Amino acid sequence: MHRGHDHHHHDHGAGGHSHSHSHSHAHHAAPNHGHSPRPAAQWQTPHLPEPPEDSDHAHVETDIDLVEKAFVEGFAGASDPTSFLRLANVPFDAITTDGTRVSLLRVETDEVTDVGAVMPHLGGGSFRYDPLPAQMVSRRKRLRFVYFDGRQTLPLTLAEVRTLAQT
Repeated sequence: MHRGHDHHHHDHGAGGHSHSHSHSHAHHAAPNHGHSPRPAAQWQTPHLPEPPEDSDHAHVETDIDLVEKAFVEGFAGASDPTSFLRLANVPFDAITTDGTRVSLLRVETDEVTDVGAVMPHLGGGSFRYDPLPAQMVSRRKRLRFVYFDGRQTLPLTLAEVRTLAQT
C-alpha cells in the first residue's frame, strides 16, 4: 500500500533490482483506499456538435406532448370546436412545406391502452408475449388532424400542423 508514503519501489522482473526515489505526487483512487471516487466513465459515444439548423426547418416546439395533451383535454370540452381550432391557430386551409395545398377535414382523438408486451426470440422467427401487470399498463391519448390534399387524406400530428403555412 502506498498510503502516507512519499516514495515507492519498482520491481523490474525476475532477478531485477528495486530502487526508491523520493517525490510527492497524488495517488489515484483505488478500491477501498478512502480517496474521493473517480468521475464515472462515459461508455456512450459523446454527442457531436449539432449542425446549424436549415432556415427552411421550423423550430421544434419543446414539450409538444404536453401541448397535445392540453389540446385534447380542451378540444373535448369545447362548446364550439371550430372556434377552439382558431384559438389554437390550427389552419383550415394551408400549404405544406413542399407547396401542396391541404384542407382540414376532421380532428381525431382516441385513447390507447397498452396491456401486453412482445419480445422477439433470437433469430426473429417467433416472439414471446407477456400481459402487463396493472402498474405497468399505459394509457395515452392520440391526436391527429386529417387534411385532404386533393387526392388523399393526410393525417398530421400537432407538431406537423404547426409547420403549415395558412392560406
